[in-house]
Amino acid sequence: MSDCIFCKIADHSIGSDVVFEDETVIAFRDLNPQAPTHVLVIPKAHFDNLTKLGDADKEVAAHIFVDVIPALAKQLGIDQAGFRVVINTGKQGGQTVDHLHVHLLGGRDMTWPPG
Repeated sequence: MSDCIFCKIADHSIGSDVVFEDETVIAFRDLNPQAPTHVLVIPKAHFDNLTKLGDADKEVAAHIFVDVIPALAKQLGIDQAGFRVVINTGKQGGQTVDHLHVHLLGGRDMTWPPG
């Protein structure tokens, strides 16, 4: 989508502090971090939110959760102490950018409920 800020980050039209990138996803530091480590992992393909993924997109989702997030947690030094993975979906779910993104948070104790 031409007006999506995350699509612009994915295609490098807008700069960001990228910590990981491959042909399918890009991960970058959040501009408004809620923890010492706060990275957003997004698919390069545009999906408005989690509910827009279909059967054909299972490989993208698996890649994010099985490959990318564990590797990033290790790379960022939060794999042993623990971390939180969050997907906000829709307005009431707290989603502020209409492009599927996964928050990877760590570096502090996480409380429950989150908010």
